[in-house]
Amino acid sequence: MDTFQTILFVAPVLLFSVIAHEIAHGYAALKQGDQTALLLGRLSWNPIRHIDPFLTILMPLIMGFATGWRIMLGGAKPVPVNPSNYRNLKRGDIIVSLAGVFVNLLIAIACTLGIALFGGLAAIAPVTGKTVGVIQVMMIYGVGINLMLIAFNLIPIPPLDGSHVMKYLLPPAWSLRYQAMTRYGLVILVLLLSFGSGLLEMWMRPAMWARMAMLTSVSRFIDPSAEQWLR
Repeated sequence: MDTFQTILFVAPVLLFSVIAHEIAHGYAALKQGDQTALLLGRLSWNPIRHIDPFLTILMPLIMGFATGWRIMLGGAKPVPVNPSNYRNLKRGDIIVSLAGVFVNLLIAIACTLGIALFGGLAAIAPVTGKTVGVIQVMMIYGVGINLMLIAFNLIPIPPLDGSHVMKYLLPPAWSLRYQAMTRYGLVILVLLLSFGSGLLEMWMRPAMWARMAMLTSVSRFIDPSAEQWLR
């Protein structure tokens, strides 16, 4: 039951956050001069448009079964963009690549503020306490999920978002070799998750610190009814 309850809280927040991330890429590309995502209908909140049969469903299930549900990796269908349409290739590539994590940061901040606002509502109207508690739990998960999405997507392994910034920081010859790693990116990520837990934990640590700081700042507003869902 605890696992089922966690899924009920996490799934909607994760789905919303991932879709917002992908829409942000497409919208940023549109603003940079590329209409590919718009024309293909990817600037949509319809989850079906963002589901990839392999990345979203099969790969997480296969990894979960293979590792006893210790390791799962998945994602939404990448938003298609055509960098050749950007008004400025380098600037457009960086803006589009970072748009997703920027939106995840905004969602994490909004969830933090929402915890405080709904806590204030429960203080004014105690009858709303249980409902507020459920909403706050989802927002607590929202803070952590979005900060983890930021940290993960900024890992400089092609084709993750961070690689689109890293490639401009390298000498041209190195950058070409680095970008060629894209074909092996998924394999590298799986190996990192499987055998590089210590390295991955170090990379994620700032996100965990940020989560703790953000939740601590609003802890006094968390309704007591939320605690039963967080045990």
